[in-house]
Amino acid sequence: MAEKHEGFTADERAAMKERAKELKAESKRASAAAKAAEAEKDLLEKIEEMPEEDRVLARRFHELVAEAAPELAPKTWYGMPAYNNADGKPVCFFQSAAKFKSRYAMIGFSDNARLDDGAMWPTYFAIADLGEAEAARITELLKRAVS
Repeated sequence: MAEKHEGFTADERAAMKERAKELKAESKRASAAAKAAEAEKDLLEKIEEMPEEDRVLARRFHELVAEAAPELAPKTWYGMPAYNNADGKPVCFFQSAAKFKSRYAMIGFSDNARLDDGAMWPTYFAIADLGEAEAARITELLKRAVS
């Protein structure tokens, strides 16, 4: 028997609603400087809303992006902390484990990240801890992503 497909999950619908809200808020902001400041404020608020385990990881990821790829602009994207290139396109993002009820948080890179490596390469990374080794690997990926 075929299983009936119900469409988007409640979590997916909530993420789409958050994205629509983000776009509406962006369109109301006046100057580029105001947009950038408000976008980072929104991102930091999203991080603070996360459960403690995810919040610690997201804060550290935010620090790593600021250090390794300061040219990326922080903002929210589908309710997640994300970082855009100068063209306004997302390069990387942090996905809280709680966001979609997964067992671990994830760091993702979009097709705008320059991580190409042969015919196949990873773009999502599960992250359970962010120690020195993981921070070094993420820093390397961020630098490659914006090179």
